[in-house]
Amino acid sequence: MGRLTGDLKERTLQFGVDALAAVAELPNDARGWTVAKQLCRAASSIGANVWEADAAYSDADFAHKISIARKEANETQYWLSLAIRAELLPASTHAKLTNEAEELAKILGTIVRKTQEHLARKG
Repeated sequence: MGRLTGDLKERTLQFGVDALAAVAELPNDARGWTVAKQLCRAASSIGANVWEADAAYSDADFAHKISIARKEANETQYWLSLAIRAELLPASTHAKLTNEAEELAKILGTIVRKTQEHLARKG
């Protein structure tokens, strides 16, 4: 059994699916392609790193993978912000994805902090 609940793994998987669906709404031009590639990469990396963390071989490895997932959630927020400011995505799509990316980043940040505190106590 892994270290994480199925809920977080499912949320990150669904977020990746939702992000992949959102890129279909981007324009079929160089601007859209650039944002689509980066958004897909960052959003799907959140779940990939969470799932990797679930099979981590140590607490330090677990914290590292979750930390990467958190960074990818932050990067996803950047690409979503760029897409909305450049008027590439509808506001409703942007809001849904941004809210979930923010929540995931907060959850992942809490997990990293608690794991690092646990590691510090272990010495």
